[in-house]
Amino acid sequence: MAQVPTCPGRRLLAIDFFHVDTISLKRLYAAFVIEHRTRRVHLLGVTDHPTGAWATQIARDLASDLVDTGRRFTHLIRDRDTKFTEAFDAVFTSIGIHRVLTAPQAPRMNALAERWIGSLRRECTDRLLITSGRHLQHVLDNYVEHHNANRSHQGNDMKLRAPDDSPDVIPWPAPTDQIKRTRRLAGLLNHYQRAA
Repeated sequence: MAQVPTCPGRRLLAIDFFHVDTISLKRLYAAFVIEHRTRRVHLLGVTDHPTGAWATQIARDLASDLVDTGRRFTHLIRDRDTKFTEAFDAVFTSIGIHRVLTAPQAPRMNALAERWIGSLRRECTDRLLITSGRHLQHVLDNYVEHHNANRSHQGNDMKLRAPDDSPDVIPWPAPTDQIKRTRRLAGLLNHYQRAA
């Protein structure tokens, strides 16, 4: 019987773009990358006119951050968007990250990134009226911080990932007078933990 090879998920990144429309009907684009093993999201930028040059610059910024922090990845999953130019790919090739292209019109091949976009829309951007690029950047920064620090994921054994999280876990059932709520975005996003 054939053995299934070990999944290299520990060293995979996935990148994607998504758009958000403002109340003035201006379309803004954001780019992000998600680490497969930890589900940690890095917001790369927001712009109203994404170009290949802009995508290459955010790739340089991400590559520099990865090198500076010593995080090593082997593959980057991306779609065939024209914003991902040869210069974009060359940035990652220079630090040893190989690109993996998804098939045309196959969003399931980049499922973690697509799922994150769906969660972001359902939990956040579909419930807010975005006024500008600066406002969208603020909202996305808060959502990414909430996602990275205050959410557990089944793919990560339901563990919180932020190293500065309190080691206290709320046992069920917990007395309600001992639970503290941390609100983000005027209560749209909430995190609950045991009060000190």
